[in-house]
Amino acid sequence: MEEFAALVDALIYTRSRNEKLRLIAEYLKSAPDPDRGWALAALSDGLDFPAVKSSTIRNLLKERIDPVLWTLSRDFVGDTAETASLLWPAPDETPSPPTISETVDLLGAMNRKSVLAELPKLLDRLDSSGRYALLKLATGGMRIGISSRLAKTAFAQAFEVSVDEVEEYWHGLGAPYPELFSWAADGGDAPDIENLPTFRPFMLAHPLEETLVDLAEYAAEWKWDGIRVQIVRAGGETRLYSRSGDDISATFPELLDVLPINAVLDGELLVRGNVQGGAENARTQGGAASFNALQQRLGRKTVSKKMLKEAPAFVRLYDVLIAEGEDLRNLPWTQRRGRLEKLIDHLPASHFDISAVVEAKDFEHLAQIREGSRDDAIEGLMLKRKDSPYIAGRRVGYWYKWKRDPLLVDCVLMYAQRGSGKRSSFFSDYTFGCWDGNPDAGADLLPVGKAYSGFTDEELKKIDKHVRQNTINRFGPVRETDKSLVFEVAFDSVHESKRHKSGLAMRFPRIHRIRWEKPAHEADRIEALRSLVRD
Repeated sequence: MEEFAALVDALIYTRSRNEKLRLIAEYLKSAPDPDRGWALAALSDGLDFPAVKSSTIRNLLKERIDPVLWTLSRDFVGDTAETASLLWPAPDETPSPPTISETVDLLGAMNRKSVLAELPKLLDRLDSSGRYALLKLATGGMRIGISSRLAKTAFAQAFEVSVDEVEEYWHGLGAPYPELFSWAADGGDAPDIENLPTFRPFMLAHPLEETLVDLAEYAAEWKWDGIRVQIVRAGGETRLYSRSGDDISATFPELLDVLPINAVLDGELLVRGNVQGGAENARTQGGAASFNALQQRLGRKTVSKKMLKEAPAFVRLYDVLIAEGEDLRNLPWTQRRGRLEKLIDHLPASHFDISAVVEAKDFEHLAQIREGSRDDAIEGLMLKRKDSPYIAGRRVGYWYKWKRDPLLVDCVLMYAQRGSGKRSSFFSDYTFGCWDGNPDAGADLLPVGKAYSGFTDEELKKIDKHVRQNTINRFGPVRETDKSLVFEVAFDSVHESKRHKSGLAMRFPRIHRIRWEKPAHEADRIEALRSLVRD
């Protein structure tokens, strides 16, 4: 555990991507099995210990130190694990650090009752750096600037194998990945995943900015406003994966017994809207509800019969990677599209349709079509080179995403909260609102969204200073500010929501511009947002 803690410390203070890759690779080459496998799982968010929650840590600390001291310290530091690791009382005896494997075994054996007695024993065996690494590992969110992709890239770099191959095998294996290390580190046989419903890495697109493409070489498709998924059937089992490779099968059980052949299909997960004539007409009429309708289904461990009936899920297919044992990824897009069009006739219309190709005379005509897509459950367009194979990751010149221009609204900063990780010293999470009527006549501000992106580091420092100088109230870690700073907020769409006081919820809000010069009373009103709601 000491070596892993030293790695975590080094990664926190390293900003260079190449140096992070080197540090992880060196650790993976030198650490023994299965410690390095558990470390790799921790860095890629592959571990989960349900008994250990942030609330567990808070309760343990409040039993050992002054609760007021804990609250003030946590607010100042901005990270529960870091605060707890520093404030935990030093043990009377010299610590005897456990290995990662021992730590994982002990954490895995804990339940909600035993954790209150067993976790302190584990913390007493570590110094502050070890406690920090332990708590990050135990709560399942490292948040130290290491993505799952970067961890896999470091693995590939350590053992001089292809990261695409690592991705291919990864989701068919479980931590601590003995088969993966046997193959990459020891020259053993490649893991056998042929009869497993495993995830294959998605082909991704570059944003279309100034580039103009020739429609003789590219095909255009709609980019639908759902979540990108991969539905896989192999070995008599069907699985549904998100873009990041997370298994979301349990959340959408209606899709698990409808794929009649062994295949790997790429598409957009959507829920049905109001389509006259039912599912049999969905292919010709679209039938997709807004993202807000899909959001009611996301993340649920159990799905009621009522929800399955009122918001049934389906997949709008984009591509086919594997069909009946044949790997099609090296074929050009035109051939894969042809195979997909033939395949769709053999799939149930209630659960599958195909994303239409958008016909246009030229690029200018396509731009006009894109601008007219605002009223549909559409994010924009995809442009795919007709001869492109299906290659994991982003490859320049093959696929482009041409999202519609965002909606913009002027909002007033209401509340601010500290961020986490490298932003833990700054107020970087902002809640903003619009006026519920005429502000000159005493109207109130109602919160309409929250954002923590879209600004530079220099702008963050200025906003942080504004928050500190204009705080009028405090609610734990949240500060209320005077209503003077205006943000121009960009967002993709807005929907009705019963969970918010304003009755509205934004889709992907981010700070587009900071309007230092604009008076707060000139910010937009709730009615301006409500007029943008689309059923």
